[in-house]
Amino acid sequence: MAGKSPAVELEVGDHTVRISNPDRVYFPARGETKLDLAWYYLSVGDGIVRALRDRPCMLHRFPDGVSGEKVHQKRVPHGAPPWLETVRVRFPRYNRHADELAVTKLADVIWAVQMSTVEFHPWNSRRADTERPDEWRIDLDPMPECGYGTVRRVARVAHEVLDELGATGWPKTSGGKGLHIYVRIKPEWGFADVRRAALAFAREVERRAPDEVTTTWWRKDRDPRALFVDYNQNARDHTIASAYSVRGVPEGTVSTPVTWAEIDDLDPRDLTIATVPARVAEVGDLHAGIDDAVFSLEPLLEWADRDGAEPPDP
Repeated sequence: MAGKSPAVELEVGDHTVRISNPDRVYFPARGETKLDLAWYYLSVGDGIVRALRDRPCMLHRFPDGVSGEKVHQKRVPHGAPPWLETVRVRFPRYNRHADELAVTKLADVIWAVQMSTVEFHPWNSRRADTERPDEWRIDLDPMPECGYGTVRRVARVAHEVLDELGATGWPKTSGGKGLHIYVRIKPEWGFADVRRAALAFAREVERRAPDEVTTTWWRKDRDPRALFVDYNQNARDHTIASAYSVRGVPEGTVSTPVTWAEIDDLDPRDLTIATVPARVAEVGDLHAGIDDAVFSLEPLLEWADRDGAEPPDP
C-alpha cells in the first residue's frame, strides 16, 4: 500500500502553514486535491478574507474529501496556532458558548484548509458586536422544479426593489442553483429586526412576481416550481457559504461574486476552483467596495410595520 504523501509547507504572509496529505483527492469530478484547494484559496486571498473578516465562522470540514463525511465545526480545536484569532459566541437556549474562528488574515483560511475545511459559513455580524448584524442577506433559493431562468428573472426584480430603496446589492452565485445578494447595513439593529426587514423585502418581491416567488414558511407548502426568497438566513446563528467559498460537491463549484449584467448569461456550474482563479485575476474582487455602501434598514422596517410582517420563529 502506498504511503501518505509528505506534508507541504506554505508561506502565507508572516506565517507558515503545514498542509498534511496534500495529494488526497477532495473533488473527484476533476481530481483536485487538498493542496489544490489551498492554492485556490491563496489565489482569491483578498476576496475570501474580505468576506470572512472578523465574523464568527462555522467550518464545513471533509476529512476524506467531499465524497466522505461532512463535519460541521463551530469550535476552534485545542492546539490551534497561537496567531489564530477567535470570537466567543453564546447560545442562550442551550446555555453554551463556542470560540469560533474569526478570520483576520489569509493564513487563518489556509490553516482551516489544513483542518480539511472546504466551506466557510460566516455569521452576518462581526466580533465587535456579534448581536448586531452589519450584513443583510437575500437568498434566492429555487425549489426542486424551479429552473435557473426563474432565478434570473427574480434577481432582476430584487435588483429593481433595491434600487428603489437606494440600497446597493452585491450578487454572487450560491455555488448551487441559486443566487445570494448581500447588502451592508448599519449595525444598529438586532437579528430579529434584520429578519423582519428581510421578510418585508421578500414580500415586496413576491408581490411583483407572484407567479414565481414564494415566502411561504413551511417547505411542504411551497410550490415546487417556485423560488423561495429565504429571509430566514438573517436569523441568529444561521449561515450560508461566503463569497469565494468552495462548495462541498464533486465539481468544486464556488460561491462567486458576479455583476448584475452577468446574471442573465452565466451558468453557475462553470464557476469552480478550476476557473475562478483566472476570473479573479482578470476582473478582481467584484465585492471590493461592499464595505463602502452601507444601507439603513429604516425604510424596510417601515414596510414591515405597514404589512405586519412578523416572521415565524426560526
